[in-house]
Amino acid sequence: MNHFLSPSARSVSAVTASVLAACCLTACSGDGGEVPAAIRVNQVGYVAGEKKFAYVMGDRDTLADAGFEVLDEHGDTAGQGTLGPSLGGWNDTYTAVRTIDLSSLRRTGTYRLRLVGAGGEPEVRFRVAPAGRLLDPLRADGVRFFGTQRDGGDVLADATGREPSHLTDERARVYEPADTGPPAEVGGPVDVSGGWFDAGDFLKFTHTTSYVVAQMLTTVRDTPAVPGLREEARHGLSWLDRMWDGETGTLYAQVGLGSGGQEVRGDHDVWRLPEQDDRLTVRPGDPDYLLKYRPVFRANEPGEPLSPNLAGRVAAAFALAAQTGAEDDPAQAREWLDKAAAVYARADTRPDAGDLVTTVPADYYQEHSWRDDMEWAAVELSRGADALGDARASRWRREAVGRARAALREERGGPLGPADVSALAHADVLTSADPDDDLAAALEAELGRQVETGRKRAAEDPFRSGVIPTDFDAVPHTFGLLATAELYARVTGDHRYDDFAAQQRAWVFGANAWGTSFVVGAGDLYPHCLQHQVANLAMSRTGRGDILRGAVVNGPNDADLLKEQDAFDGSRPCSFAPEGGPWSRYDGHGAGYVDDVRAWQTVEPADDFTSTALYALSLTAARS
Repeated sequence: MNHFLSPSARSVSAVTASVLAACCLTACSGDGGEVPAAIRVNQVGYVAGEKKFAYVMGDRDTLADAGFEVLDEHGDTAGQGTLGPSLGGWNDTYTAVRTIDLSSLRRTGTYRLRLVGAGGEPEVRFRVAPAGRLLDPLRADGVRFFGTQRDGGDVLADATGREPSHLTDERARVYEPADTGPPAEVGGPVDVSGGWFDAGDFLKFTHTTSYVVAQMLTTVRDTPAVPGLREEARHGLSWLDRMWDGETGTLYAQVGLGSGGQEVRGDHDVWRLPEQDDRLTVRPGDPDYLLKYRPVFRANEPGEPLSPNLAGRVAAAFALAAQTGAEDDPAQAREWLDKAAAVYARADTRPDAGDLVTTVPADYYQEHSWRDDMEWAAVELSRGADALGDARASRWRREAVGRARAALREERGGPLGPADVSALAHADVLTSADPDDDLAAALEAELGRQVETGRKRAAEDPFRSGVIPTDFDAVPHTFGLLATAELYARVTGDHRYDDFAAQQRAWVFGANAWGTSFVVGAGDLYPHCLQHQVANLAMSRTGRGDILRGAVVNGPNDADLLKEQDAFDGSRPCSFAPEGGPWSRYDGHGAGYVDDVRAWQTVEPADDFTSTALYALSLTAARS
């Protein structure tokens, strides 16, 4: 999807623009003058006891003899030194990226950092504080984002002015997708109301919602409390429950049509506020009929086996509901456990190659592994049964161990996200399923391998990023690496990746080539022109550019994908660049970034992006 901000967003970001301007250390001239050096810091702040690095990008000759100075809140010198060696060039303008080691700063406070001997001495501010003080506001913002994503009658209007939306989902009809032309109605009605919009559009997916709900409930179970998180997880859980019909053995996979065609318009074909869909006056056959009366697509025929990836993650979500509710409401928790067991039992564990169900069409979210999902389900079922004193616990524990072995043998885990949940599954098998020594060592090694892949990439990157900046979803993949590094330390007691984790956190919060945080509301400069229909249209009414606080965007992507951008009919133009822009000035290594509503490739937020960030930051807060 897409997201723009109106021109008035520029006034919202006057402070952030001036902050970035302050990072430029020599004036940039258009006639071949000096290259402006720029300081990049973690704008959220550095955890007191961790390694802390800032980066300076500039011309190698200009930076050759440069040093730095750090001043504390009283103006006294808190640190000084020379720049570290060049980590490589970034583009034809910024031919060197050098480090500033701030690790000696351990006292809580706000500091000012400036270059010495590089022509001019502007200052950049940064904080040092305990992890909880830095990250708790961001975690609360992450929960708040899901409130803005709500659909149905229980929307939260405080930030967006939203009204109840898609009330016709309470009596939705079931459709089958067609190879050509509009989908065909085959059943219903079913109540699929509520839930969350998946991203910047208004589609709702079981694939991603089950991942998000399960991740939220894992966060509730294992990390310090976040206000409102348990309640928001239950909101998503209620919708997920509606998508499972236990009486007929049917799992519904999706609500809404993505892209239509000549005969019918889908969600991606028109830009509007979601409540406008309910006000449409349409009849069957009208182009906008499926905007108001949204189709529901099944994951399986009634009573038939389920795609194991979906069965696994839905079962895991229900089982985690049982775990987190066992103490407060054991009767309800037993119902969740029984639902989890029913979904898990319907999994087709011999699926045809390439036949996993995700969304309609499947290219919205592709998945090539499923054993990790089933491992996750089995271990969470065993933990839920343990919490309730259910005799099935030992059987599910044995199955979790067997499925972990199969996952290690048959699949190679990637970054934590909706396409791969092996890090979550492996960590819980290690801590609760009593694996033998050989399996435990193999699971620990696999978690380490996943992090090590990122660490090796970071060693070659000037800003120590562990992801490929030209790939889609660089930022959520970074949070996935961060979460996996934290899990590795938690289950092994080995903290070899703590410095790597700090580097990844710094990168997403501003210590990158573009000098921007990729989380709305985090730091001094962050996305304002999201490709998100509600934010784009509601911002024009509220005058605020941060109504999606806590939202995590894609981040940098292949620069070639950003050369031509198409606006949606009905969207409000919005493109933000900090003073001294455009963003392309900072593009390098084939990667580009723009803060422009037309650029879904860089600034579309998504539920799974944000839940992964919330989980990763909560794990960091838990060890402080």
